[in-house]
Amino acid sequence: MNRKYNECRDKWLDEATKSKNRDYDFNTVSGETVDLLYYPENGDEKYLDKLGFPGQFPYTRGVHPNLYRGRLWTMRQFAGFGTPSETNNRFKFLLKQGQTGLSVAFDMPTLMGYDCDHEFSDGEVGKCGVSISSLKDMEELFDGIPLDKVSVSQTINGPSVILLAFYIAVAENQGIDSSILRGTLQNDILKEYIAQKEWIYPPRESMKIITDMIEYCTEHLPQYNTISISGYHIREAGSTAAQELAFTLADGFTYVEHAIERGLDVDQFAPRLSFFFNSHLDFFEEIAKYRAARRIWAKRMKNKYGAKDPRSWKLRFHTQTAGYTLTAQQPENNIARTSFQALAAVIGGTQSLHTNSMDETLALPSEKAAEIALRTQQLIAFETGVANVIDPLGGSWYVEELTDKLEEKAESYFKQIDDLGGVIPAIEQGFLQREIAESASAYQRLVDEKKRIVVGVNEFIKDDENIEIPILEIGDDVEKKQIQKLHDVRASRDNQFTLQCLSELTQAARTGDNVMPHLIQCAKAYASLGEMVDAMKVVYGEWTESTVI
Repeated sequence: MNRKYNECRDKWLDEATKSKNRDYDFNTVSGETVDLLYYPENGDEKYLDKLGFPGQFPYTRGVHPNLYRGRLWTMRQFAGFGTPSETNNRFKFLLKQGQTGLSVAFDMPTLMGYDCDHEFSDGEVGKCGVSISSLKDMEELFDGIPLDKVSVSQTINGPSVILLAFYIAVAENQGIDSSILRGTLQNDILKEYIAQKEWIYPPRESMKIITDMIEYCTEHLPQYNTISISGYHIREAGSTAAQELAFTLADGFTYVEHAIERGLDVDQFAPRLSFFFNSHLDFFEEIAKYRAARRIWAKRMKNKYGAKDPRSWKLRFHTQTAGYTLTAQQPENNIARTSFQALAAVIGGTQSLHTNSMDETLALPSEKAAEIALRTQQLIAFETGVANVIDPLGGSWYVEELTDKLEEKAESYFKQIDDLGGVIPAIEQGFLQREIAESASAYQRLVDEKKRIVVGVNEFIKDDENIEIPILEIGDDVEKKQIQKLHDVRASRDNQFTLQCLSELTQAARTGDNVMPHLIQCAKAYASLGEMVDAMKVVYGEWTESTVI
């Protein structure tokens, strides 16, 4: 047993040594030497099966041999509000402040697949994110931003493939070949039915569209992450850490199964699947959750789905601190909450991180609040020393026990979901939604009974509180500007050609062809978001959720 352990250790040391380190002092502040990794001198088979070494199966201790010694996580602050030009200015501000990746927040009409001039959009345009109705908006959003050099994440699901079509068209207008585009499309429709509720089409039809997108990107956008399988919104809806872990990975396995059924080679598409987790209140539980997620994914991908490429076994993930935990009362406290949540994500080995701003329960982040949130990540990266060591809590009796228990709970949920026929039947029967609702209710009872203390809310209250932080306000003129721009687009485009492209999109949906090439063609013809949604809705219909009891 020691021989195998020694071989694995030596392999890790060799890979870690070959990996390039950042030009940075990795000692403690007092000058003590810090090793890259701490591990038992004499391990056994059990250690290798459950923990192993970073960059080696089952990746409990990390997917890279030297993690942040080689490269820090991507600091990807979520941003978007008002008009595309206003958000473009915020993007440029954040990049200037040291942000290393962009993440787009869209307004509610865009998230739901409605144009800015639709009756359902009235009063919502640009309020909770940027308003995008056509390629013209997307061109303004990324004006002066080189898409061949910046990784862009788009947080959208129901109409996500349409926003990707806009993005591809913008890149091509910049003279950039889509094959070199980097970034992530959230595109996780299953979690919408489970938690966030921003859907358009029924689950099975939506899965067809997403599989089309995976197939297209596997061939044409090989560096692009096709789905960010999201536990974040499951947790924000009130789930426990174990439910977030289990339901998120179950969704991921469902995407894998549909792509395999399409005839795709698992090792061709699986390396481009990524994950998006919440970093919540319990510091150690969150760290254990990330470690358990890596281990579960690696074992399933290798043993159940037959993936042979180690890249398919590696669970890579983005993290966002928990919006659910932020309070409108004493909002400055949110800076501290966000700091220890971000610290948990980093110690847990995240590849990308967004830190929430202190004012997000009151409005969209102000420029000052967004800057403080970004500085929080930079403080963790450069002043705390936690980026010096991989999995610094590995081997802790407490953390290892938590990791094992979360894995066990997740496996129990997988069995229940399988017994119901899989994720989609479980959604249709309301099982996942009901489990989350019960957990959310149980948590709120604890808060109401003061068995869980929320500082500033049910304890340590200030009766005479006056909130004195800057608040970003979105004026009603945004809606007028966006509607006028959309009308100008419709007036200036070749409407006959646009209608022809939309008709071909409908026909592709009807015949079962891959819709992605047709969506890109429609985008280039300046068809609007709502027009493309409606062209497919003719065939796919709309989803109405049944009551969950």
